Amino acid sequence: MIEKTNLDKTSAWPFVEAKKLLRERRSSIEKKGKIILQTGYGPSGLPHIGTFGEVARTSMMVNALNQLTDLPKEIITFSDDMDGLRKIPDNVPNKEVLKKNLHKPLTQVPDPFNKFNSFGEHNNEMLKIFLDRFKFKYNFKSSTSLYKSGFFNPTLQIIFEKYKEIMDIILPTLGKERQKTYSPFLPICPETGIVLEIPILEIQKDKSKIIFDNNGKKLEASILDGNCKLQWKVDWAMRWYALDVDFEMYGKDLIESAILSSKIIKLLGKNSPSGFAYELFLDEKGEKISKSKGNGITIDQWLEYASPESLSLYMYQNPKRAKKLYNDIVPKAVDEYLDFIEKGKTQNELQLLMNPAWHVHNGEIPKEEIIMTFSMLLNLVETSNADNKELLWKFVKKYKKDILEANYPIFDNLIGYAIKYFNDVIRLKKKYKKPNDKEKTALKALIQTLNQCNDKMKPEDIQTLIYSTGKENGYSENLRDWFKLIYEVVFGDENGPRMGFFISFFGVNETKKLIEDKIK
Repeated sequence: MIEKTNLDKTSAWPFVEAKKLLRERRSSIEKKGKIILQTGYGPSGLPHIGTFGEVARTSMMVNALNQLTDLPKEIITFSDDMDGLRKIPDNVPNKEVLKKNLHKPLTQVPDPFNKFNSFGEHNNEMLKIFLDRFKFKYNFKSSTSLYKSGFFNPTLQIIFEKYKEIMDIILPTLGKERQKTYSPFLPICPETGIVLEIPILEIQKDKSKIIFDNNGKKLEASILDGNCKLQWKVDWAMRWYALDVDFEMYGKDLIESAILSSKIIKLLGKNSPSGFAYELFLDEKGEKISKSKGNGITIDQWLEYASPESLSLYMYQNPKRAKKLYNDIVPKAVDEYLDFIEKGKTQNELQLLMNPAWHVHNGEIPKEEIIMTFSMLLNLVETSNADNKELLWKFVKKYKKDILEANYPIFDNLIGYAIKYFNDVIRLKKKYKKPNDKEKTALKALIQTLNQCNDKMKPEDIQTLIYSTGKENGYSENLRDWFKLIYEVVFGDENGPRMGFFISFFGVNETKKLIEDKIK
């Protein structure tokens, strides 16, 4: 058990938000005897990195709550699968099928993949597979199912009774033209099956029906049993109310929606959930990542190059700060993950609660020794020309003879990721410097220095000799340029590993040959 004093002291954001939730929702939580957290999913497209981030962060909240209370917790993953299909995604086959069914609820649109009964069902199943892949614990809820089963009916009746008051909340936030056509209730056209965004002519509270004009034709629809769905902000409030949600995080772009939905649920008679607005991800250019643009890195790409745990760590860090998400950030993210694992071995309990790896691993940080950084491993992939895990392991064992692969599962996976990342991302960007005569002289002096070294020397001692060589060969004023020269010539990059450590691992003779080959 974690000491209460440490739980009180920690400022790790999952604990901060968990404590806030318990304060804000105490009476509701005590009344129902459980804590309900919700994540949302729009199934008009396949699950993406934002989906992972929201569920991962909510799961970290549950982990924090587990340390603070014994009450049961439930994560509801809610699919908005009754939304109308507004546009055709780029990454699907049989686009004509979708084109013919635009604006119908996603669960009424045929599956272009021909695997499930509908496009909505297909994407829901992809979501479940996606979440199960990462061993997330969740309770899946379908908007269509809850509307059509009548689960939402009691809440829909309350909203119908409060129709005017809800309109008074929403209309001032809309432009004049939109005000003329807005309705919180969207009828499903009985003739076409399309979700209609049209003004309502009349409401019949006693019959739970709305009258609307569909292209000059007066039609009526029940608000119950899935014959209507609600506009987004009202729908969100309705969902909070009906499912008795205690917590939901959402992107910064939904803050205004959350404010309005909070006003609506208060009107219905309940307090809004405890909220947490996270910043959005940016691409390399600093632009918002968009599914339609295809900018940034996909979750599948990340998992080709690094572990799910490293991605979880990236999601944990600074959730309220906009962060770039593209291929080049992967090595840094992996090395930070490895560093936190290493730090965890010597930290006290309070420090562990502040360690991101503690939250990534639900309080059980791996004990594995970190052999080398991912960045160093990438350099080793390049210099050893190893193109498979077995070859690279042989190389590692050459200089670390006592190592057993079975004891190093993290490093074993790391080797595979490094080979893939180097070949896919780094190799294409390499620009090796051709040294001039002066620079060649300095590098030849470095080779002479290495003649004085052997593989048993400490990395720090080798590093000191490299420093001295640089000072003696024209770099006394700026040793940074000395190492930059080595990196650009040897590794094709302005940055590189700590040379003393690299040489002690790669081998003195091997490094000499590497430099000799580069300056020929």
